[in-house]
Amino acid sequence: NAKKQRSLLQKEIKKMTAQPIEVELGMSYGSPSMASAFNKLRAKNCTKILLFPLYPQYAASSSASAMDSLWRVLLRSRNVPEIRTIRNYHDHPAYIEALKQSVLKYWSRFGKPSKLIMSFHGVPKKSLMQGDPYHCECHKTGRLLAEALKLKDDQYKVCFQSRFGKAEWLKPYFSDVISALGKAKEKNVHVICPGFSSDCLETLEEINMEGMEIFKENGGVEYSYIPSLNGNPEWIHAMHEIVNTHMHGWIIPNWSIKKQNK
Repeated sequence: NAKKQRSLLQKEIKKMTAQPIEVELGMSYGSPSMASAFNKLRAKNCTKILLFPLYPQYAASSSASAMDSLWRVLLRSRNVPEIRTIRNYHDHPAYIEALKQSVLKYWSRFGKPSKLIMSFHGVPKKSLMQGDPYHCECHKTGRLLAEALKLKDDQYKVCFQSRFGKAEWLKPYFSDVISALGKAKEKNVHVICPGFSSDCLETLEEINMEGMEIFKENGGVEYSYIPSLNGNPEWIHAMHEIVNTHMHGWIIPNWSIKKQNK
């Protein structure tokens, strides 16, 4: 899905400007690596690089980790390009709109649920106590999406998934929320993971499969997972909007005309 997003964003950018702007995918852990992405951009003579972490909400363990990965690559380079980074976009209007349209499209096919659960990837509570803004940004995303969907306070809930070890993590825990809703005989629950721009094992297995099992084992009736934004046109448009916000001064108006006049 991330590779598809890269390709679609590249096409979207080319629709908007004749200026050669390249998009490459690099991962902090995995393939393609951050180093391979940087080397591809350098081979194309890119002198300015914008790092776009695919994490809407900033956390030291995610967005900052991606930044660290790029810095480690740059430490080995003699000719470092100009660098900008996108810290977060948890409340960017285009991102919220993309989430809204994704939910509405799902509801147009399967109906509106009695409860919408917004589940974000969990982090240890210690990180919040140390000043990490992730918890607050997740709740802001949840509130803005609920407002966009015109949901009342009792029609949605924000929670956190994927905890490990014995330490306390951000609460409420997804498994506890789903279990309680099942016991309360909640009729129809939909779950969305706004912290993921594309689906992965965590969303498809832990949320879609294990979540449904917990819900129904505890007496719940209908449970559905709303897919991540993936390659939705609204999300690709949002990515382009977010990129444009951070590229002021880098985009040259009438680039092709100026090039011809040189």
